[in-house]
Amino acid sequence: MTANFDTLLNGFAKTSATPITDAELLSRIKGLQSALAAHGLAAAWLDASSSLRYYTGLSIGLSERVHGAIVPATGPITYVSPAFEVPKLETMLRIPGAVLAWEEHEDPCAMIGALVAGARGGAAGGALALDPATPFAFASRLTAAMEGRVCSAEALIAAQRQIKSPAEIAIIQTAMDASFAVQKAVHAGLRAGVSTTEVAQFVDAAHRAQGLAPLFVAVQFGEATAYPHGVPYPQTLTEGDMVLVDLGGILEGYRSDITRTYPFGTPSPRQVALWGAEARAQGAAFAAARLGAPCESVDLAARASLESEGFGPGYAVPGLPHRTGHGLGLDIHEAPFMVRGNMTPLAPGMVFSIEPMLCVYGECGVRLEDIAYMTEAGARWFCPPATDPAAPFAPAPQAAR
Repeated sequence: MTANFDTLLNGFAKTSATPITDAELLSRIKGLQSALAAHGLAAAWLDASSSLRYYTGLSIGLSERVHGAIVPATGPITYVSPAFEVPKLETMLRIPGAVLAWEEHEDPCAMIGALVAGARGGAAGGALALDPATPFAFASRLTAAMEGRVCSAEALIAAQRQIKSPAEIAIIQTAMDASFAVQKAVHAGLRAGVSTTEVAQFVDAAHRAQGLAPLFVAVQFGEATAYPHGVPYPQTLTEGDMVLVDLGGILEGYRSDITRTYPFGTPSPRQVALWGAEARAQGAAFAAARLGAPCESVDLAARASLESEGFGPGYAVPGLPHRTGHGLGLDIHEAPFMVRGNMTPLAPGMVFSIEPMLCVYGECGVRLEDIAYMTEAGARWFCPPATDPAAPFAPAPQAAR
């Protein structure tokens, strides 16, 4: 890192947030069990995914071994684990439950099938709903092992996870505040000649300095800013470049995500025009985020704004080549998605990005990404959106918060 960034790093302090309580985890499990019963399902399989953490507090990680939990429609959950992992698993459990251990030569999917069949009590022939993150190799084996039908638990899980509790909102707010501070520091520390690699290293270090685990960082200069997911080579900053910094961290399992784009140096008229079109599209999308409105309305509003200024239409470039936003929580991309065709009504507790990126291939791109959340009074920003390409972190009007 440059001396400039080293100095800025000293200005960060540790932050923290109150973890999700065991009582909230149990409430989530009861909610899933109620949904299973309402749909005539005997149980749900939670793989070693973010949903396992959502319901049980366990963070294991996917591997080639079957590891997760069975949530029955009634009764306590059962954890499934390789036998050699059980001693460690028992030290990690927050929600009580039996452990179904399997040895390396055994078939855990057959054991799960027998468990569900034995505990079904005649419920829908032992129908099992699978965590959508279950790898196909496991899902196909579970399907073959089940006496009853197998279906996806995606809708049931998403219905719960996309409505954040006050505790979840508070964690995300703390994480977003930390990442916003990193964005401000990046802007303050940029100098001609700095590389995208140096900036990325600072972003990771700045998140760690605040007690967050680094999640990702994308730093793009100049023409490379036109590509939504960056380019596979480093760049060096020069006067007049457009700068795009997309970053996030992890706090108590929850993600932050924020992007800022601005010119390095005095903005050209063209840069101001593109930046303004992007800001207006983001503002239109935020204004469309009304309680009860379908998620697609956010995307349609952003696209209509850009099309009114001569971009697009649809996904055509120059314009917005992707959806306008995604949900945010234990995963960086989760339900609800702000995309055409998603008729899910916006409801209190939903958390999602608004990032209608304006791409002009061969020239530059502008992405202003902020995270919004729905309240009983409508949409709110976690962090103040940018209002000026020449001063992207100037205080925003209070109403924008």
